[in-house]
Amino acid sequence: MTWALLILISVAPTVLLCLVWSLIPSPDEPPRWRTALADRLEALAGRLRRRRPDPYDPFLTLRVQERLGAVADHVRRLEVDEHTFARAERIIASQLAYDQLLAEACRLAGVEVRPAALGDPQERFREEVELAARGWTW
Repeated sequence: MTWALLILISVAPTVLLCLVWSLIPSPDEPPRWRTALADRLEALAGRLRRRRPDPYDPFLTLRVQERLGAVADHVRRLEVDEHTFARAERIIASQLAYDQLLAEACRLAGVEVRPAALGDPQERFREEVELAARGWTW
């Protein structure tokens, strides 16, 4: 019993001193309790704030339409030119870029982008038809 009391008497001041020392801020950082309180208040404020939707940018749609037209023209030129070096590779790369632009256009127009294999012509055609039905031109 006396050993336990001796250990308690020798350890208690050290623990108390460490607790008090942790409450004293260093010159470089704010106190820990203040940052913890600020984090909790910020989380509470985040739940209470109303989420405003981002304003729609019509120029983003115009940029995507312009890029779609440019890439489609590039693919058509590659398909016509018989003497282009690595023609098949260029056509494939251009069609993949076109597919990604179509997917971005579909997200902007609210069209569902279905998971499909890369370069799937049926999915490409479906997305083009859906965009054309919503008034997109390129």
